Amino acid sequence: MKLIGIAGTNGSGKDTVGHILAGKHGWLFISVTDMLREECAARGLEISRENLRTISAEWRRAGGLGVLVDKAMAVFDGQGGDTVYRGLVVASLRNPGEADRIHELGGTVVWVDADPRLRYDRIQSANRGRGAEDTKTFEEFLAEQEAEMKHSGDEATLNMAGVKALADTEIFNESDLATLEQAVIDLIQP
Repeated sequence: MKLIGIAGTNGSGKDTVGHILAGKHGWLFISVTDMLREECAARGLEISRENLRTISAEWRRAGGLGVLVDKAMAVFDGQGGDTVYRGLVVASLRNPGEADRIHELGGTVVWVDADPRLRYDRIQSANRGRGAEDTKTFEEFLAEQEAEMKHSGDEATLNMAGVKALADTEIFNESDLATLEQAVIDLIQP
């Protein structure tokens, strides 16, 4: 089975990489962030980055640090796995335990990044319908990123810098879509 875990900064293009792999190359794309959003909605909570962080930490404490990857694997297996798809791509890894789990399963961890101002402008212009998640000033955006990059509690909390340190490769998404698509092709070709 082919497996890719995608990590990176907010607005860098993680989901776009996942959608490229799904739409153009036959992979199943699972957004664990969307799983967390669904859980927020089921609990009647505002879908905010703080609530997403809280739920992800709860799940890691209850099910192990790689639980979000395991949940994505369960969806993949439930949809026919590698008899239907060329592989599984999981985004967004935000804890080193998730990167470790990808590696345990023989997969590759990819870090996606871009200039902070470019990422912020992408988020603001995309109108992704995420309300409070995306409505913030550039300074708030940078402060939120800084908070998510560092370990700020027990081992179940976010530590994106720890994930970045475990990445096997990086994609810098600072150009156009065709350049990103080529980077994805380069990633999956032997």
